Amino acid sequence: MPAATAGTDCDTVPSMRVLAIESSCDESAAAVLDADAGLLAHELHSQVPLHREFGGVVPELASRDHVRRLLPLVHRALDESGTAGPELAGVAYTAGPGLIGALLTGAALARSLAYGWRVPAIGVHHLEGHLLAPLLESDPPPFPHVALLVSGGHTLLIEVSAIGAYRLLGATRDDAAGEAFDKSAKLLGLPYPGGPQLAALAERGRPGALSLPRPMLDRPGLEFSFSGLKTAVLHAVRAQPLTEARRADLAHAVQEAIVATLTAKALRALDDTGHDTLVVSGGVGANRELRARLGAAARARGARVYYPRVEFCTDNAAMIAVAGMARLEAGQHDGLAIDTHARWPLASLAPLAAAAAGPPPP
Repeated sequence: MPAATAGTDCDTVPSMRVLAIESSCDESAAAVLDADAGLLAHELHSQVPLHREFGGVVPELASRDHVRRLLPLVHRALDESGTAGPELAGVAYTAGPGLIGALLTGAALARSLAYGWRVPAIGVHHLEGHLLAPLLESDPPPFPHVALLVSGGHTLLIEVSAIGAYRLLGATRDDAAGEAFDKSAKLLGLPYPGGPQLAALAERGRPGALSLPRPMLDRPGLEFSFSGLKTAVLHAVRAQPLTEARRADLAHAVQEAIVATLTAKALRALDDTGHDTLVVSGGVGANRELRARLGAAARARGARVYYPRVEFCTDNAAMIAVAGMARLEAGQHDGLAIDTHARWPLASLAPLAAAAAGPPPP
């Protein structure tokens, strides 16, 4: 964690403390992180029940629910951590990528609170939050390392030299791994959210009963493609009656194909970079089969895999607090404008050391 800020006129100097707000999609979250004491509060409200009847996230409903939920979550996080707003070193918020309406609700609240408390505000890249989530653990990964970021919207391999120093190694050409899980689950008639449902059903499937393509494993490089897998699942569903046994076998085959692809590409990235440390983050990082397969394969070659705890694999404010604290401590902060990005390439993110600070907070 970042070190505490230095003081000049007292023996005991309060350490740096940051409030963070996450609202990029369908989770409303707030957290308070202390540079010395660690994570003091973490509050989250999931919108899954709200969107389940529609089979996916409805952006307008997500934005409206953030408006209702965020401020009470902030109050609870501050109360739990024993923090008053003006005592904060700053307020961090997710500025993108994500649903623009959802992002704006969190950004507007964060910027307003920072203005009222006269503390800095900093917009955080959502993917940087995921990359740094393992730093919340008592045994954080060393730098440099390779990160496999896998979620519903992203499948990326990234070389992480330090906080703020990222080099894209490979990305998906079409569907993300999490999207492949969710769309396959929908084809199998599983309820929303489909990924965890498919993983649970896969445990009842027979290994080797069905085979599905491992996209792009027969080619060099670190790119991914999962749209062909989704098409193969569609054909398999239509080929025969979908009995419970066949559904379980298909679920097992889908998970096997995705996990095998992610594992092979991640190990290839370690070979290409010469690193012996792999970080896995994002919602798919909670998949138990992926964790078991990667762990065994990494140990066999003398490498180690690090994960955030399961609750910090999915969207949360604690990871936004880690990234926000690092950038605030480096002297970065935003001006008064509220700037959010539905799309925001990680490569365009300013390096930590080279980024110029914005105007002084009000």
